[in-house]
Amino acid sequence: MPQPTVATGRVADLPVSEQPRARLALHGPAGLSAGELLAVLWGSRGARGSSIDLANHLLSRHGGLPELADADPLELTAVAGIGSARAAQLVAAFEIGRRSLSGRGPGRWSIRSPRDVVDRLAATMAGLPREELRVLLLNTRNVVLREQLVYQGNVSTALVRVAELFRDAVRIHAAGLIVVHNHPSGDPEPSPDDLHLTAEAIAAGRLLDIPVLDHIVIASGGHVSLRDRGVAFDRPTTRR
Repeated sequence: MPQPTVATGRVADLPVSEQPRARLALHGPAGLSAGELLAVLWGSRGARGSSIDLANHLLSRHGGLPELADADPLELTAVAGIGSARAAQLVAAFEIGRRSLSGRGPGRWSIRSPRDVVDRLAATMAGLPREELRVLLLNTRNVVLREQLVYQGNVSTALVRVAELFRDAVRIHAAGLIVVHNHPSGDPEPSPDDLHLTAEAIAAGRLLDIPVLDHIVIASGGHVSLRDRGVAFDRPTTRR
């Protein structure tokens, strides 16, 4: 695939075939660099430099696209050349991307393996600056009825009330649930607190006849399914 010329002036001064929008039409979005994609979003910067220059500088400053996606408008506008309008465009574009991965209707989301959960939630959970604990409430066909945010902070049985995991599950007669939380450190390895919370949740689920099917830890460095690790989770009920 032909490589684009390094931009040193305005995008409009580049040969038409090397301008980001032309390259997008020719190669598709997968054929553009992250800087070129941002340049398509912004258009031309002006006489002092191109939007590609600005985009590449911003990417370098933040350490890459995933880190840039987590930047807030104040961080973005601290960079020369990024005004409130361009910062808003970036924030909106990244949020659209996150919602496109995690905002599909629950009726079309069924879980066959931990990978289905990770594919759905990693985009929104892996890079969070603090821990979040969520539960996925399922019906007898493993279709997600509801995704519930239970807790934000340090996930441990000392702080998380296990009853909160089951509050909505009881209310909507869920057939089972999956616990999901993230590790901001980037290391998905379960902690002793994670294992303790899992054991407490499994015990509570047996009392309520709402089986806990898995506990999945998501991090930027990967994910861990405690079921795959050999934890004895219950099987989904078939009575509902």
